[in-house]
Amino acid sequence: MLGDQVLTVAQMRDAEQALFDNGTSVDALMEKAAGRAAEWIRRIAARRAVTVLCGPGNNGGDGFVIARILRNSGNLVTVIAPLASTTDAAQRARQRWGSDIGIAGDASGDVFVDCLFGSGLTRPLVNDHVLMLRDLAARHRLRVAIDLPSGIASDTGAVLNEQLPAYDLTLALGAWKFAHWSLPGRGLMGQMRRIAIGIGELSEAARMVARPVIAPPDAESHKYRRGLLAVVAGAMPGATLLAAAAAQRSGAGYVKLLTAQSDPRTPVDIVADDTPLPEALGDNRIAAVLIGPGLGRDDRATALLADTVMHAPALLLDADALTLLRPAMLGREVPLLATPHDGELETLCDSFGINAKSRRDRARALARESGMVILAKGPDTIVAAPDGRLALAPPAPSWLSVAGTGDVLAGIAASRMATGVCPFDAACEAVWLHGEAARRAGPAFTSSQLAERVSEALAAAL
Repeated sequence: MLGDQVLTVAQMRDAEQALFDNGTSVDALMEKAAGRAAEWIRRIAARRAVTVLCGPGNNGGDGFVIARILRNSGNLVTVIAPLASTTDAAQRARQRWGSDIGIAGDASGDVFVDCLFGSGLTRPLVNDHVLMLRDLAARHRLRVAIDLPSGIASDTGAVLNEQLPAYDLTLALGAWKFAHWSLPGRGLMGQMRRIAIGIGELSEAARMVARPVIAPPDAESHKYRRGLLAVVAGAMPGATLLAAAAAQRSGAGYVKLLTAQSDPRTPVDIVADDTPLPEALGDNRIAAVLIGPGLGRDDRATALLADTVMHAPALLLDADALTLLRPAMLGREVPLLATPHDGELETLCDSFGINAKSRRDRARALARESGMVILAKGPDTIVAAPDGRLALAPPAPSWLSVAGTGDVLAGIAASRMATGVCPFDAACEAVWLHGEAARRAGPAFTSSQLAERVSEALAAAL
């Protein structure tokens, strides 16, 4: 369920150094990476004119290699190089290109290739370079960024300058960087493709969430063996029912509502148990418990949360439960998963004394401090585990920005936990299934329509 690795700038440098230590030269690696990028651009450009903007470092060196290969393939190529090359490899790549350097104000064509600054940039571009980028991008029909668009911070996805151009294609060299999957920078990159150059696998690297492989029930399965999920109802049972509907379609064999009051909307295939909560949670057939959707925030809700945390064999906390949760409640070592949106993530960080700047750092610190797996949901969802593992979700349909879809996500993840999947894997599986259900639901769906498509998403993972 986990795919390609995602590297920081420091990790990427270490990975490249490992190649150099094993005998690969900097020039050979540049030729390999830029050569494969050039093949993408050659196919896009066909025989049309290409302008390559080269910066002073190795990203600029890549640009000179790309320009040389395209010229040798018959393209009309203009190279713009506003700064002298500052690395040995970039200087040699520039020499192999030759002395033909164009003037930015005269350059035009069909394809613009941005090799000004790649990964590693942490400061805004100077004004002259921003104006040059905007001008060149505006005078070309297609725009390609090599590794990263200039002006985007690699480790965070921050956009360091205003009004940077948007690109049609970004070619990541060697490995994905965090900026490729982080807003707001991701929004400028267009289609993204990764250029493999032989980078090794790093055990500590973050990973992309990928399509899970979910096994169907075996021939001897029954409802309890497949997993009993208990969903604690609160003041607003609609959200609870929505989460339960999604859970029924996500693999658990039995979904039961633990509720003090009956609701006429409860489907006939969901059992409602109105026994006192501590007694209901004493059923040793329960594999996991979900609490939070529709819980409320009054004293009764707090008491329900305290009882649930005390008795649940495995627990998913969502919505109101995250607002009410306090560190002192988490004294038992059981599998825990929390699914906060950004506001709830801030609330949890305040409760647990977390003071980190970036969203990613807050999620990782909260996981480490609380012992919970943190599924920080949103347009760039991340999953952080207490042991340091980190997973990033690819973009899901923006139609998910509708009320109730978080309840659906919680129901999916809790159901996966009830089947025996650990919280980190359950979170990653749920994120993929949630996005796939949204793709299958099409535009402008309701949260209940989303829940109905979850079984189709599950089928796609079998």
